[in-house]
Amino acid sequence: MEPLISALGLQDLLSEDETLVLLDARHDLANHQLGREQYLEGHIPGAIFLDHEIDLCGPKTGKNGRHPLPDREDFIRLLGNLGIDPTANIVVYDARDGMFAAHLWWMLRWVGCTRVRVLNGGWSAWGQISGDIEREQPAPRVPVKWALHAASMPVVDALDVLANLNNPVFTLIDARAENRFRGENETIDPVAGHIPGAVNRPFTRNLDSDGFFLPVDELKSAFVEVLANKKPENIVHQCGSGISACHNLLAMEVAGLRGSALYPGSWSEWCSDDSRPVEIG
Repeated sequence: MEPLISALGLQDLLSEDETLVLLDARHDLANHQLGREQYLEGHIPGAIFLDHEIDLCGPKTGKNGRHPLPDREDFIRLLGNLGIDPTANIVVYDARDGMFAAHLWWMLRWVGCTRVRVLNGGWSAWGQISGDIEREQPAPRVPVKWALHAASMPVVDALDVLANLNNPVFTLIDARAENRFRGENETIDPVAGHIPGAVNRPFTRNLDSDGFFLPVDELKSAFVEVLANKKPENIVHQCGSGISACHNLLAMEVAGLRGSALYPGSWSEWCSDDSRPVEIG
């Protein structure tokens, strides 16, 4: 199954597949209430809202990053209570550029869901085709029980990244904007800079000016250059808190370059320990 779906494709799917699960992942890092407010103002019919700060985030300790992953069993339990099982046909969307949708796409794949797609262009694309909108929350689905699946999307932790500095096994790709990677104009995390040895690939480069993913051949060409003859399995993606890194993971999947890992804690976890080295520039 291709990881992206167009607004027109979703419109057709809504009329054909009564079992379709739609998940609204709209969010704003500066205004945590905005996503829910936007959902209540209007959403794609049948969509269920998931909050990035509550539903898609584990307990924060101050040392595990701004968006630590929830416990896998807890997340599976949440999905089951919402009536979503691992075989469900799921489409995820956010406001426009796919950053938050890509994160939820990755999380769903992480717990064993295999039929997951992201709406290319998000809510904005849905508006462009004048798709139907509803304001009522959908009726609750019948809860389902899951069997615990092995993680199907690989992850590394801070200890793995630290060990990799002296004995390189993988290459880190940092999805943050160039200025934050260089250690300039850091306004989100308390320390500026990047993990030593990381290379920079801002997730925004995966998109055209209208917020749609670039064509497959363009994405593949760009990432082949970034990989520099390394296999996707030897790539680990990170960003500020593990969210926009998933956009690069999704873009690589679109390009047919599968198998890379995620460092969920990312820069916000890394820089919380001042014994870990930091690189500027």
